[in-house]
Amino acid sequence: MISSLRLTSSHFNSTEIVNRKSQLLRPNIPLQSPDCSVLKHVDRSFLTNKPLHISSVENLSLLTKSSERSTVCRAYEAESRRLQINIELPDEQTTQKLKIALYFAAWWALNVVFNVYNKKVLNAFPYPWLTSTLSLAAGSLMMLVSWTTRMVDAPKTDLDFWKSLLPVAVAHTIGHVAATVSMSKVAVSFTHIIKSGEPAFSVLVSRFLLGEMFPLPVYLSLIPIIGGCALSAITELNFNIIGFSGAMISNLAFVFRNIFSKKGMKGKSVSGMNYYACLSLLSLLILTPFAIAVEGPKLWAEGLQNALAQIGPNFIWWLGAQSMFYHLYNQVSYMSLDQISPLTFSVGNTMKRIFVIVSSIIIFHTPIRPVNGIGAAIAILGTFLYSQAKL
Repeated sequence: MISSLRLTSSHFNSTEIVNRKSQLLRPNIPLQSPDCSVLKHVDRSFLTNKPLHISSVENLSLLTKSSERSTVCRAYEAESRRLQINIELPDEQTTQKLKIALYFAAWWALNVVFNVYNKKVLNAFPYPWLTSTLSLAAGSLMMLVSWTTRMVDAPKTDLDFWKSLLPVAVAHTIGHVAATVSMSKVAVSFTHIIKSGEPAFSVLVSRFLLGEMFPLPVYLSLIPIIGGCALSAITELNFNIIGFSGAMISNLAFVFRNIFSKKGMKGKSVSGMNYYACLSLLSLLILTPFAIAVEGPKLWAEGLQNALAQIGPNFIWWLGAQSMFYHLYNQVSYMSLDQISPLTFSVGNTMKRIFVIVSSIIIFHTPIRPVNGIGAAIAILGTFLYSQAKL
């Protein structure tokens, strides 16, 4: 009898109390299948879009394993805010600046070599449409070999990529041919004096066509850059309308090419070296029929015979060097453009022209005057002012 009473009491304490407690804590929700349709019966007044912060985990479970556990659940609503964290490590910044500096140094050195051989070729073989085509053909061949031998990973492209690349290739083709035509008519330094206005074109195009605003010091810094380049080669000035027009057209075309290229490379899988390789291939397809129509194989054959008779076998080396270095300097320049803005790229182009002008004066024996050094110093000062204005 006593034993029976104890069993009944034990059963009441362990089962009945827990059942009553569960009924108090558990909401009146009908049991359904394991899917989440049970949520349809929950009062929507309990729902909130704001996060719940749990301040205590006591009494959180509905069914406790032990009667000694007690649970209390407290919650409050808090505003959800996004934390914007932008951390740049000093080491990464230093590495990035060093990489860009190396790109600029290689870009400028390769461009000097290209301009020297380009002018030698054009002096002996005044057919700029063919030399422009050969430059693109040599670069395209170099990249096809690099992709085939897996020296460089081939880009993954689709039809949309080539469609977006088409206007860039048109601008690149126009700028390339216009610059070559200019150099075939005038001295190297004259073409580069006109082309030193590229940053000004870049600012004007970005301002009036793309709506980009720049602080006043950026505009003012362009004056000593352009003026300094003009002074650095004033002793070799010779005016020719075709040479002048070609350089001006090249300026405008390359500004559009740089802006469109930067947009095309931004956030895309194809950029830098491979982007220019694809650009070179497409430009070659655009230019080849025009080069044949304007000059043609008959003029090229006659010009090649005259060049070989005048220069000898070295002319073939000059032609190969001109084509190879054209691609290399553009390839490195696009690796730079992938890291910087189009305006900074244009200023880098202007600084490059100082080296080209000085080199052409030395190689082609142009008389040197103190004004050349003064002009280079002014241009360097303008570039420094520009960099401070951007900061």
